[in-house]
Amino acid sequence: MKRRTVWYLGLAVIVAAPTFAHHNMSAIFDFDQRFTETGSLADMDWRNPHIYLFVEVAGDGGEIQRWSFEGPPPVFFRNRDFARSDIEASLGKAITVEASRARDGSMSGLIRELTLADGRVISACPQNC
Repeated sequence: MKRRTVWYLGLAVIVAAPTFAHHNMSAIFDFDQRFTETGSLADMDWRNPHIYLFVEVAGDGGEIQRWSFEGPPPVFFRNRDFARSDIEASLGKAITVEASRARDGSMSGLIRELTLADGRVISACPQNC
C-alpha cells in the first residue's frame, strides 16, 4: 500500500510540474497600464506557450524603437480562425497593438488587441486581460 501511495504521489508531481513553471502574467505586466503602439511588424516568434511579435515604432525623436509583444499561444489564434500565415502577411507592414505595459519599464507588453495590416482585429481579452 505504501509503495502505491509513493508511486501516485510521484506521478502527480510529474504531471503538475509544467503548471508551476508557467509564469503569472500579472507579475510581469501591469494590467492597469494600457498603451497603444503602431509600427511595422518586423518579426514574429510563433510557438508555444506564447507567441511574440516584434514591432518597430518611430520614437518621439524619430529613432526606431523595437517593441516586443507577448501574446497567447498559437491555438488561441487558430480557434479564432487566424492562422500563422495571416499574421505573417503583415510582416513589413503597419500594425497596431494595444497592450499592457511590462512592469520593468522595458519596451514590451502583453497583447490585448491586435490590428493587422489588412484591418482585421484580434482581441486577446479576456485571456490576456
